[in-house]
Amino acid sequence: MYESGFNQQSQQGVALFISLVMLLILTILGVSAVQTTALQERMSRNSLDNNLAFQAAESAIRDGEDFIEVNFNSLVDFGDSDDTPPAGEANGLYFDNDWGETPNWDDHDLWVLDQACDDASTPAGLMTATNAVPGVCVQPKYMIEHVKTVVSDQDRLNLDNIGQDTGTGRTQVFRITAIGTGGSSSAHVMIQSTYGKKF
Repeated sequence: MYESGFNQQSQQGVALFISLVMLLILTILGVSAVQTTALQERMSRNSLDNNLAFQAAESAIRDGEDFIEVNFNSLVDFGDSDDTPPAGEANGLYFDNDWGETPNWDDHDLWVLDQACDDASTPAGLMTATNAVPGVCVQPKYMIEHVKTVVSDQDRLNLDNIGQDTGTGRTQVFRITAIGTGGSSSAHVMIQSTYGKKF
């Protein structure tokens, strides 16, 4: 009996200590799980935001290609001749080096789209895509550059365009630069496309 009482007294407090250790371990595991879940949620949100910005930029590229196809039958908006470049940009239309001058988009700030989400304005020198993209902070914008005129070998031999309309066989090459914004103002994607049209 005496030994049994001694053993009982010597074991007092061990269960409490083990319980506290187990509670500490469970708390650490719980906090770690919460942090991991929060990190995964942020990564998922950023991935979705980036994907949305990319899709918005793709939409603007398509809009720019449609704009070229429907509206351009001459290069009058990019200059009247090879010796007369346009004065500055004309609503998002730019020239490259056809006139031997510095391209007029050279000093243009393409990251001017750090707008607040409720700002629907279009910065100078850019066009807003006509098809609205749902869920984005700012609707996608784009600009169009006339890069060069490509003359086919057949047209090179026919210097006076005898027997064909002026311009036939000449492809005008344009570069479209589009900027898309995701669901927040901090997600931006910029992509470019080259588009050619004969006229």
